Amino acid sequence: MKKEIHPDYHAITVVMTNGTTYETRSTWGKEGDRMNLDIDPSTHPAWTGGAQNLVDRGGRVSRFKKRYEGLGI
Repeated sequence: MKKEIHPDYHAITVVMTNGTTYETRSTWGKEGDRMNLDIDPSTHPAWTGGAQNLVDRGGRVSRFKKRYEGLGI
């Protein structure tokens, strides 16, 4: 490997939204810094199975259905 082209890789502490912490290695920050997460796997709907809503803004879905209702699909 070439010297002086790679970022510093060091240990940091990650703080989850519920207060739990774990130590990992990263190029973020400096040695010993704490990264406080706003969203993590315990709170994000992608991992918790949160409800998804289909919002029909401006009636696009209704206009589409109306336009193609006679095709028998």
